[in-house]
Amino acid sequence: MKPLKQKRTVALATPEAMQVERTPAIYPRPQLRRDSFFSLDGQWEFSAHPKGAPPTFDGRIRVPFPPESALSGIGRVFADGTELHYRRRFSLPSGFLRERAILHVGAADQRAEVFLNGHSLGTHEGGYLPFSFDITRHLRAGENTLYIRVTDELDKHILPWGKQKHKRGGMWYTPVSGIWQSVWLESVPERYVRALDIKANGTGAVIRAEGVDEGMVIVTTPEGLTCEKLKNGVAHISLHAPQLWSPEDPYLYQFKLICGADTVHSYFACRTLSVGKVRGVPRLLLNGKPYFFHGLLDQGYFPDGIFTPARPSRYEKDILAAKSLGFNTLRKHIKIEPEQFYYDCDRLGMIVFQDMVNNGHYSFLRDTALPTLGFKRRNDRRLHRDAATRAAFLTAMEQTVTALANHPSVCYWTIFNEGWGQFDSTAAFEKLRALDGTRFIDTASGWFTPSQSDVDSPHVYFKPVKCRPKQRPMVLSEFGGYSLAVKDHIFNPDRVYGYRKFTDEKAFQTALLALYEDEILPAVRAGLSGAIYTQLTDVEDEINGLFTYDRKHCKVNADAMRALAERLLEAALE
Repeated sequence: MKPLKQKRTVALATPEAMQVERTPAIYPRPQLRRDSFFSLDGQWEFSAHPKGAPPTFDGRIRVPFPPESALSGIGRVFADGTELHYRRRFSLPSGFLRERAILHVGAADQRAEVFLNGHSLGTHEGGYLPFSFDITRHLRAGENTLYIRVTDELDKHILPWGKQKHKRGGMWYTPVSGIWQSVWLESVPERYVRALDIKANGTGAVIRAEGVDEGMVIVTTPEGLTCEKLKNGVAHISLHAPQLWSPEDPYLYQFKLICGADTVHSYFACRTLSVGKVRGVPRLLLNGKPYFFHGLLDQGYFPDGIFTPARPSRYEKDILAAKSLGFNTLRKHIKIEPEQFYYDCDRLGMIVFQDMVNNGHYSFLRDTALPTLGFKRRNDRRLHRDAATRAAFLTAMEQTVTALANHPSVCYWTIFNEGWGQFDSTAAFEKLRALDGTRFIDTASGWFTPSQSDVDSPHVYFKPVKCRPKQRPMVLSEFGGYSLAVKDHIFNPDRVYGYRKFTDEKAFQTALLALYEDEILPAVRAGLSGAIYTQLTDVEDEINGLFTYDRKHCKVNADAMRALAERLLEAALE
């Protein structure tokens, strides 16, 4: 018997990979900043064993990179249910500890239990969102030992899992497990601001501070400083002639909140999102005016760090790369990023269409093949009926809104994508609307159109784009996917994936511009509110990015793309 032929992949790296050892520690929570910060990123002891086996700590891993990544120093995929063991010894700097110490973990996939000096601090479920523990009573003077055990049961598909698969290939990618975002400490007074809830609009903001009652909010405006008292944990900020946030003018109002011994820094932006009719056609409006959300699908994968970029500055570079081509929107596709990404979108002016991370089982026949052939009507009330899976999705949805709702760049939530894990979409829409009544909600991107949604949201890949809004605004939430392999920048030379293949860069660019000219521009004039091209970068086998996976080559002419973007925005206002 001949041995099975293994897929050959190439170890690509982003430009920042060689700088990873010199990466400065940055504050991981830009919307609630303190002077207190102690990073625990770097080298940890590591071991991986079947469930229940004692750790040996016979290896080393670079945190915060997932162990499957090259940058972690491990670089291998583990069997489902493997327990990953992390250990780090640390001593706090002199003068760091005030009254309380808080440990933060940006994200660990999927179930984590945290121990300090042999004491269990608690557990956390879910691989995409931050969690924290008060570690004060277990801290020692001098050296402390932090131990984190993480278990990923990806194949059960109960917790949100996104586009990870152990059998990667095509539109499925290398799985991750373990810690993949920063681990850090801060010290706070006994009474401190635990969280901020910021609700801003076109005239000002309401700021709610959890954990404190009284204080002072000092806002920096173009005219100078304005101050408001925090009463019963709430401050109302009214602005004279506020400067509205948009991709063209991403103005942020910085503020400082002083509450007794605690001082935190944050920001907000004034902008409005609404639905209105323009010449009788329903449209999405930004700051009361029709706007064309000219976007790219952004998977958030990197060849060297998988879920985690070699340096946080890569987020800024990816955003600016998209802006250099005239795009104003990124659809963050079935992944939640560290807060740094959203902060960079806030300050640089990039709208985010944020997907919820899917869970449940995927069926190629039900969720892809039949809808592609046109079978797109389905009652979803009885789909994915497992109670634990439904509960896990709704819990994660609520946590996602809590984590990201303060970011003005996040303008649009997508609940379900192409039927993956979709269930009782009307109830999901109503729950999300109760959580956030300020943003657009796309209940079902692609197909299985629900009765409740702010938009109609088709995907079009294998036929001409003919989008005409009817009762709801229309967003073409995926289209294109043209593929071009660039020599020396291909992850899997043996099998590339895309929806229309090109071998010549000039032909690729000509076809892409013609797609927008012949199909998207007429749709915009007819009322299309947004279009999300697939995609920003290549991802593993997928070579349908405008940039290569390693971010070292752009496949299109930037001047031509910017000129196209101007025409799209003008068409939205015609």
